[in-house]
Amino acid sequence: MFAGVKEQTEKKNGKKIAVGYDLGSVASQISYCTLEEQRVETVSSVAGTEQYNIPTVLCKRRGVNQWFYGKEALKYEREEDGILVGDLVELAKRGEEVVVETESYDPAALLTLYVKRSLSLLSLHASLSQIEVMMFTVEELTPEMVDVLSKVVAGLSLQTKKVLFQSRAESFYYYMLYQPKELWQNQVMIFDYSREMKSICLECNPMTTPQVVLINSNIYPGMERVTFVRGESPEAEEEREQQEKELDEKFLQIVEAEMEGSIFSTVYLLGDGFKEGWARESLRYLCRNRRVFQGNNLYSKGACYGAIERVSPSGEGKKYVYLGADKLKSNVGMKVERRGEDSYFAILDAGQNWYEAAADFEVILRKENSLFFHITPLTGENIIDKKIELEGLPERPPCTTRLKIHVEMESVNQVTATIEDMGFGEFFPSSGKGWRKTITV
Repeated sequence: MFAGVKEQTEKKNGKKIAVGYDLGSVASQISYCTLEEQRVETVSSVAGTEQYNIPTVLCKRRGVNQWFYGKEALKYEREEDGILVGDLVELAKRGEEVVVETESYDPAALLTLYVKRSLSLLSLHASLSQIEVMMFTVEELTPEMVDVLSKVVAGLSLQTKKVLFQSRAESFYYYMLYQPKELWQNQVMIFDYSREMKSICLECNPMTTPQVVLINSNIYPGMERVTFVRGESPEAEEEREQQEKELDEKFLQIVEAEMEGSIFSTVYLLGDGFKEGWARESLRYLCRNRRVFQGNNLYSKGACYGAIERVSPSGEGKKYVYLGADKLKSNVGMKVERRGEDSYFAILDAGQNWYEAAADFEVILRKENSLFFHITPLTGENIIDKKIELEGLPERPPCTTRLKIHVEMESVNQVTATIEDMGFGEFFPSSGKGWRKTITV
């Protein structure tokens, strides 16, 4: 007993930690590491096991204002002593009130309760006060999902202000960034069989500086999770074998089509759907000249690595720029004059999350009553200039109009500039005019 107390005390030694929280629609996971060691561990939902999945559900005990989460919630529901609330993430995105025993609940508050309760598992390894940075990763980082996560974070009352969000695809990128280079010398593929079959392909372009990393995803109709026949009779066993064979054949067709004409270094098989052991021929094909790994905690580990990279960028990370679906794909700047010489003024950098990309600055116009934004795509398209006309701006001598500019992104490819005429001191007072212009990048 005392040895256990000592071990727990040593883990709570005050070292700052990074936390990666994979918030899934069916199950969630939590990974963590100290910032010094950067050796990522995943929290088990059952002490002493590798059961990392925490079912994303709550259960309210009948007639009592008592809530349970995860496996305990499922247990109370099975024992008919509670009312289960699932689809917590989807409910929070829709924003509709949830009615349980005639009582209405805010779905974001329920999701916050789940996250708060599940974080209690981390307390066996570290105190929440030790969290230096925390990264939430979700299936898709839509504006609605960002709003939900912001509400959840506000309700957690964490001591750290460094709470970040990223998609699972980006977590995949950060996971690979911290793996040996030989594992992603060529393309890397995830096949995720949690609810349905999904592939995520990572490809790096070594011809650019920094090297551009792109990720593409596919979902395969007709490959939803199979419920295998159970039973000990010869008929049941024969039917199960037929199910497995058909599923294996379908998956083999998918992997052959995906691998054809490309070189893959590594393949990851994620999700409980692969635990049944049916992927015999398809696995045999995948293992030809490729490394194949099976597991289910890649996303939470990748979120943890992403958190580390945000607070302490690695030398390796500076060599790459990840251009995922929620990333700005172009550098945005202006050609300006500094100390009599033409130069480039960087405003937004490619690779930023679009919802975090913003800048404030001031410029002095030389001649025209217009601004030119210089757009440099990192995806191979031509460099272009976008012109913004400042209609109604008073005519003044050159270099006597100062503009205050705020730039932010409305979506992944829409940049909005809010511009205010500041005049030029006592010589030319402000006209009070302002403009709000949106350009496509």
